[in-house]
Amino acid sequence: MTESVPSPPRYLGSISGLLQVASLLSLVLLLLKAAQLYLKRQKLLKAVEQFPSPPSHWFYGHSREFQEDQELQVLLKWAEKFPCAFPRWLWGTRAHLMVYDPDYMKAVLGRSDPKALHGPYRLFIPWIGYGLLLLNGQPWFEHRRMLTPAFHYNILKPYVGTMADSARVMLDKWEGLVKHNSHLEIFEHVSLMTLDTIMKCAFSYQGSVQTDRSSQSYIQAIIDLKNLFYSRLTNAFYQNDHLYGLTPEGRKNYRACQMAHEHTDQLIRLRKAQLQKEGELEKVRKKRHLDFLDILLFARMENGSSLSYKDLRAEVDTFMFAGHDTTASGISWILYALASHPEHQQKCREEIQSLLGDGASITWDHLDQMPYTTMCIKEALRLYPPVPRISRELSKPITFSDGRSLPEVGRGSGEAWSQDTLLGSSAQGCLVVIMVASGTWWLKGEESYCLSPFMLCTTTRRFGQTQRCLILFVLHLVLIGTVMLSCPSQQGQGTASGNSLP
Repeated sequence: MTESVPSPPRYLGSISGLLQVASLLSLVLLLLKAAQLYLKRQKLLKAVEQFPSPPSHWFYGHSREFQEDQELQVLLKWAEKFPCAFPRWLWGTRAHLMVYDPDYMKAVLGRSDPKALHGPYRLFIPWIGYGLLLLNGQPWFEHRRMLTPAFHYNILKPYVGTMADSARVMLDKWEGLVKHNSHLEIFEHVSLMTLDTIMKCAFSYQGSVQTDRSSQSYIQAIIDLKNLFYSRLTNAFYQNDHLYGLTPEGRKNYRACQMAHEHTDQLIRLRKAQLQKEGELEKVRKKRHLDFLDILLFARMENGSSLSYKDLRAEVDTFMFAGHDTTASGISWILYALASHPEHQQKCREEIQSLLGDGASITWDHLDQMPYTTMCIKEALRLYPPVPRISRELSKPITFSDGRSLPEVGRGSGEAWSQDTLLGSSAQGCLVVIMVASGTWWLKGEESYCLSPFMLCTTTRRFGQTQRCLILFVLHLVLIGTVMLSCPSQQGQGTASGNSLP
């Protein structure tokens, strides 16, 4: 008698059929996506066909051309080879047009194209929110008008002494450190000093940031956020917010954002508590010029409503970061430039010593009496601008002075040169990146144009005066102090460092 082999259950056959259908659908979707990306790349290639660039890989773009910490050198080399502008492919379906010719810059900046919120600036939103840096249109004008009194020229004069105190704390630390080590990485120290200054001058803070461990944690969080920003910007697989949040770098970015927000929240809580004290509110209201944070707390929008806490924190996050980090970067590179050219450093020392004589502290009136030192500062900022790039999305086609042009790419088409990626959604507008890595000044006819990194690192010309005052003051303390700067970079070691944002 033979035994019959039992047949497999019917439901196993059903599952197998479903898996086959699912596999077939996945294959079809994959082919459709591949076709979409191919068509997108072809349209982008056609849009930039008038602008030659180095050969790019169909998937990696130019990413393999850049070694770690060598991005700027490669870009400058390409700028010498390709006149006016060239497209940089971050990967196969995303490109930025890098612009560095004065006439090209004028053509872009003379328009009212929005900031690239669908491009790289989008990555700032979880960190600094929609403050003055990221706002466009009418909301930007409202916030800008509201904050204008905070940057009144005369508001800086009483803060010279505060800047001196912060700089002296930093220099005292340096004198102790150089006794044990001839080399000193200054950027973190300068960042703490500029953070200390802006918190006391603009946010009514009464503590000592440079000796506060939580402030050092904030500085480290800012450094992490900047590094993570660049890492994410150039990685096609990191563009989708949900997928990025699942990666180790995404989780680290979230923790750093939380650390930055906790620092800001604590600052706002402390100031609100101070204003609750008897007589403090009336004392503040009688001030001729309010501090930045007080303006935000007392602000009323055009419709009569006060700022929401979300908007308030966004402005504080924006200016806390932009106010101290760009200044720290500028100061660090100025000191690096002086250390690299000791003969000019000595001339600056002699100029300041002759101005101050017996070593009296610098005053506001001294700032316009240092022509040689001022020239060195501006030249250093031209060579090492704190903000070497800014980005704009084209809202309409543009034609440049030599006849070459770029089209507008509308929403939903998927060919934007911004944040549309392999895993993301489509964006709007071609992205033009203005590169000011070596600075540009020019005159043309009766018109005068200035694209100065010294101005680009701030949101207003008057806020640029804050940086001028602070930079000059720190240089004064270093140049007449006991610390003589030298540059060990010739032996392969760096003296000043700092990342800057596009």
